Amino acid sequence: MSARALLIMMMCNIVWALNIVVSKVAIVDLASPPLFYALLRSLIVAIVLIPLLRPLPENLGRVLLIGLAISGGSFALLFMGLVTASPSAAGVVSLTGAPMTVLFAILFLGERIRWRRGLGIGLAFGGVLFAMAGENQMETSTGLLLVFISAVVGALGTVFVKRLDLSSIRLQAWAALASVAVLLPLTAVMESGQVASLATSPWKLAACLFFAAIVVSVGAHTAYYRMLREYDANLIVPLTLFTPILTIVFGAWLTGDAIGGRLVVGGGIALAGVAIIVLRPSETFTRRFLVRPRF
Repeated sequence: MSARALLIMMMCNIVWALNIVVSKVAIVDLASPPLFYALLRSLIVAIVLIPLLRPLPENLGRVLLIGLAISGGSFALLFMGLVTASPSAAGVVSLTGAPMTVLFAILFLGERIRWRRGLGIGLAFGGVLFAMAGENQMETSTGLLLVFISAVVGALGTVFVKRLDLSSIRLQAWAALASVAVLLPLTAVMESGQVASLATSPWKLAACLFFAAIVVSVGAHTAYYRMLREYDANLIVPLTLFTPILTIVFGAWLTGDAIGGRLVVGGGIALAGVAIIVLRPSETFTRRFLVRPRF
């Protein structure tokens, strides 16, 4: 890989890790309702990518459902979890997305695994459970449960992406549109204070949304899939494992997360398991989606 490609991938990792911290700030410090924040993020992406909505894809219903799972649906659950969960904790729990993707591939795509990938799945789940068992921020809570469900929904959608004949950027456009259609009535019925959150800190919230929608969803993901076209996935995908490490670092630095021994050890075990899953070959599943299942 060239130095340019390595720099682009490191910037993607930094942006993805910061996204969780920025979302935490928007939802907690700026008091933006999580479903409303997810709606605005998806709306901006949909507006930016609106030219890519034509022509209509085949199996539009399936595209919309899968797009919702890997975009607004899983992000809405993540943002709801961040109301009480710390960014560092959310970053570690999100590591379960990779083993869940493999498990769903076994169930729905007939994927077969050998003992090494089975060991990776066990280590990934075991590391997360070990980190959550301590008497600290990683303690089991409603917020972390929502983050885990978010990872499950994203992983489930990721498995079925394999059955779509649609480019990543066009799928992102349709995913944003589906997310807007679902999140708009949900935030109207289930939340309050949307207008107040916009009026209190409009420029700060706008900055968070610009980062989440344009820098992360459009910028970083476009760069990531471009790198996948230029280089083998075996080179690109393992580099994304820096994201959870950076999430913990940024959480401690920017939001004051308490980094205990269990978080470090459990996160390290889980990360080792995910690395095994990513590095082992797959006959039926595209590994490039294992660690970046959401737009």
